[in-house]
Amino acid sequence: MTPDFVIGFARQAIETTLMIALPMLGVGMLVGVTVSIIQAATQIQEMTLTIVPKIISIFLVLLFAFPWIMNKMINFTTQIFINLPNYIG
Repeated sequence: MTPDFVIGFARQAIETTLMIALPMLGVGMLVGVTVSIIQAATQIQEMTLTIVPKIISIFLVLLFAFPWIMNKMINFTTQIFINLPNYIG
């Protein structure tokens, strides 16, 4: 194992992790900004008004994106197991 291989492998793992997390993080951010703008406009500063819509929206995105997420994770894991003899040798 060369340092270049380890860096490339770590880069691929981080990219996969970010790709999987991106839908939930993006929707959570958009909902948070939208609720914050509405709170600023109406001057309603209730904390549950911020948390509940984020939780619901992130759960819904996770529900719809789950097949895609599982496909990405299975492909990454399959590639690791297929190339395992190359990594050891």
